[in-house]
Amino acid sequence: MPDFATFSLFLSAAIVLAITPGPGILYVMTRSLRGGRIEGIASAIGTSVGGMFHVVAAALGISIVLAASAFAFNLVKYLGAAYLIYLGVKTILSRDHHIGMANVRSTGYKRAFFQGVTVEVLNPKTALFFLAFIPQFINPDGVVFAQFLLLGSTSVALNTSVDFLVIALAGPIGQWLKSSPRLRRGQRYATGTGLIALGSYVALTGEGE
Repeated sequence: MPDFATFSLFLSAAIVLAITPGPGILYVMTRSLRGGRIEGIASAIGTSVGGMFHVVAAALGISIVLAASAFAFNLVKYLGAAYLIYLGVKTILSRDHHIGMANVRSTGYKRAFFQGVTVEVLNPKTALFFLAFIPQFINPDGVVFAQFLLLGSTSVALNTSVDFLVIALAGPIGQWLKSSPRLRRGQRYATGTGLIALGSYVALTGEGE
């Protein structure tokens, strides 16, 4: 399993990413504002189920890659580090997220749940992110599948916890996102810089060799 220092680094990065306003948070928030707290909760649970689908699929894939060769595993890690750096640059250069409520309508909690699952399962960016992010913290000498499940489940749990907080504070958070462009820019720069730093750290230290 990952040692304490590695897990602490993972937890710090995962918390920062979880609290970063992005498409997932905005979807849950707009669902809450349109359909009420029940629909918001249902959609958050749905996205967490969809996220776990990607975690299990990625865990199986990474386990197969490592079984094939250590070189292939390191190649995946370096490609992942490059992808994290790319995401960081893209985050810094991107425009602010806008709250597009026009396309989100109240549909009932059951449909909100299944829609959340579908949206997350069919999102290739989620799969790519898990494949890029989690392998950076895995010890290839340990049980890779179990490590991936632990780290992936932790990441999904953190994201869902933040979603529930967003549901409870949907109104004030919505107003904050609309009225504070300077804070949104600061958050975007901080998140992008963190992703670049994490990817660079892995690439420069040669972790996993």
